Amino acid sequence: MDPANYAADVDGRTGLPVVGMVGAGQLARMTHQAAISLGQSLRILADSPDDGAALVASDVVVGDYRSLEDLRRFAAACDVVTWDHEHVPNEHISALAADGVAVHPSARALQYAQDKALMRARLTELGIACPRWSPVPDRAALRDFGAQVGWPLVLKASRGGYDGKGVWVVGSEDDAEALLASGTPLLAEELVPLARELAAVVARAPEGQGACWPVVETVQRDGICVEVLAPAPDLPDDRAEEAEQLALRIAAALDVTGVLAVELFETPDGRLLVNELAMRPHNSAHWTIEGSRTSQFEQHVRAVLDYPLGATSLTAPVVVMANLLAGPEDVRPADIDERVHHCLARWPDVKIHLYGKGFRPGRKVGHVTALGTSLEDARSRAGAAASYLRYGDPE
Repeated sequence: MDPANYAADVDGRTGLPVVGMVGAGQLARMTHQAAISLGQSLRILADSPDDGAALVASDVVVGDYRSLEDLRRFAAACDVVTWDHEHVPNEHISALAADGVAVHPSARALQYAQDKALMRARLTELGIACPRWSPVPDRAALRDFGAQVGWPLVLKASRGGYDGKGVWVVGSEDDAEALLASGTPLLAEELVPLARELAAVVARAPEGQGACWPVVETVQRDGICVEVLAPAPDLPDDRAEEAEQLALRIAAALDVTGVLAVELFETPDGRLLVNELAMRPHNSAHWTIEGSRTSQFEQHVRAVLDYPLGATSLTAPVVVMANLLAGPEDVRPADIDERVHHCLARWPDVKIHLYGKGFRPGRKVGHVTALGTSLEDARSRAGAAASYLRYGDPE
């Protein structure tokens, strides 16, 4: 079938719109699963037919998200276009909107997830608490900022960083010399003392309806989230409410459509500081597939279609999600199949999600989710299952 005629065929057959998602990673894969139950036809723009979402979706276009021509070809058969990642050039998103394509979130909103300096400046204008920060175009600017906030401090690439990449802790000007010479646009932030990291994930529809999930604690290791605890343990009700309202306020102020994840620092004195923003389904809310009445992936589809948003209440008192990182050695596919078999037998109530990726050391290849009434028990089961899948039977 000619892809250019695909949307018209679906409309004639089902009367339902076509949602297109640019990018074909695990977020698109799980959004595709959620879209099916709503009768939607999720169309995928993939870099490669071997991408995770391309392996499971029927309507896949292979193209380059950096090419406006490829984006236009893809969008021609979509009723609305959304994003699996933030790397689509902002000017291309604006061009699609100028062509009359419904794009969610918009280029105007997405710029704040694409550029950390823009995000920090806008949040500062809104009076929202963040770590103290400054652009550092040269050594003199870094020296001045270091004198203001003290050393060590954090340097971040303004664009393109994720999962700890593009973030460096530096103890002196000399430590930062290579980064400053690289030509990478940088901003500096104070190194904030942390009690823990939290995430407030919300969704917003085009007409302004909002919904939020319970605030969660994200456990980090080497800059990568390894575990999510829902709801965040021992978080006072007033602080949870503060975080939820803060995320909803940011979504409204930036005119976000879809899921917005607000990553937060909780300081030892109880302050909440905004760390990062993501305008798409986010790793800190993968637990919602089993742990919430409406998953973040279904909610994102609802939001970009301007459907009424779903209930976000928990399905169990405690939900724990553990990310699955590939082990220290390459693993044969047969090994994974055997581990899944035995993992399901040992922990039949734990849910496994594999992303269709090859197992390379350190790569995020899936997650597992455990529900329960005890944080200690759910955390133990999720962690044990993830460890088994990563390393095999430790006994």
